[in-house]
Amino acid sequence: MKRRATAVWKGTGLEGTGNLSTQSGAFTDLPFSFVSRFKNDDGQLGTNPEELIAAAHAGCFNMALSFQLVAAGYTADELRTKATLVMEKEDGWVIKSVHLALEGHVPGIGEAEFREIAGRAKAGCPVSNVLNCEITMEANLG
Repeated sequence: MKRRATAVWKGTGLEGTGNLSTQSGAFTDLPFSFVSRFKNDDGQLGTNPEELIAAAHAGCFNMALSFQLVAAGYTADELRTKATLVMEKEDGWVIKSVHLALEGHVPGIGEAEFREIAGRAKAGCPVSNVLNCEITMEANLG
């Protein structure tokens, strides 16, 4: 399987602007810039690569967990994961960690089994495996 996304950038790193598009058309010409990446925490002016990685990680993890739950005999009513990516400036910018905050509604499962299955999903999620940073998680049944 191959998936493509395209980034176009014009101008300097500090003052330039870019846009992102995906093969699927999920977004086309989505704007990003230095401001949307490093200065704008409200998310209103555009996206940034780290936000997209966090979204991809949350989505991939939920899908992996869904498969793990079905294999264990459960079907989730809802899995809601918030992925918080932390990037810090060292010699250059480095993604230091991702924290997955999971809220699950899964009929019939106990807390300990839910957390064990969630841990396996975190370890087996393809996006988890591509990131070379600490990935932590909390998992709670609602």
